[in-house]
Amino acid sequence: MSENRPKFDHSATPNAGRMPPWVRQALAAGEGYAHTARTLHQQQLTTVCEQARCPNRGECWGRGTATFMLLGEICTRACAFCHVATGRPLPPDPAEPQRIATAAQQLGLDYVVLTSVNRDELADGGAGQFAATLRALNSARPGIGLEILTPDFHGSEAAALATIAASVAGRPLIWGHNIETVPRLYRLARRGSDYQRSLALLRQISQLPGVEAKSALMLGLGEEEAEVVEVLEALRAAGVQRIALGQYLRPSRHHLPVREYLPPERFAAYEATAQALGFRWVKAGALVRSSYHAEQ
Repeated sequence: MSENRPKFDHSATPNAGRMPPWVRQALAAGEGYAHTARTLHQQQLTTVCEQARCPNRGECWGRGTATFMLLGEICTRACAFCHVATGRPLPPDPAEPQRIATAAQQLGLDYVVLTSVNRDELADGGAGQFAATLRALNSARPGIGLEILTPDFHGSEAAALATIAASVAGRPLIWGHNIETVPRLYRLARRGSDYQRSLALLRQISQLPGVEAKSALMLGLGEEEAEVVEVLEALRAAGVQRIALGQYLRPSRHHLPVREYLPPERFAAYEATAQALGFRWVKAGALVRSSYHAEQ
């Protein structure tokens, strides 16, 4: 695996103080975790749990769930908060959708979450691989709950929307695209992405029949409360029904520093604000990620 991630000098903005106890996660243990790990590795599958160093891997794998990451483990973008490697990815693997369907059967999943790296070099942005995997899952486990977390398909949004929507044929689908942070911090945290483009994509997703739009924000990068509320309002205006709010955790010293560890009461306040704005499903907390307890 190659990586071409730029190194960031954050000497002027040091990482926030010592990680507080409410952010620390339990270590992996138990047969459930071992079974999940064996299944994923036997099927040679990539998960965002591993690649993004998700703090909830121990809990989720212990419950027999995981978030599958399509299209390999190399991303074509280099977001300053993300641990996924950047470089030149391999061509899409045509056998990957069936391997994911097989893993879902072996794990006995009733609900599955799919995500992917950004694949800006592909004409469809990777939409075809999402569609093929959704079809494989529906064939292997009819009635399985389906959720996807997609990139912005920069330059091919209309075709990507049509391709994925056709693959589920009107079946209920949760479709997420993470807004990640406030507009002011996009140039710092999400180079290659665009806040308005992401918002427009979510608006289009929310208008698809049978589809419920979802997004997520990571907090602690230096955003102001008023900025967060403005983003929540914009997401609701775009038709987004589900929102996850979590603490940004620095994956390495080469990534953006944490500017603030938000206490539990701040997350509780943001959760109340989101509920008051009309979000149907809200998760807020230090260890919350976009796919955390997604099946609920």
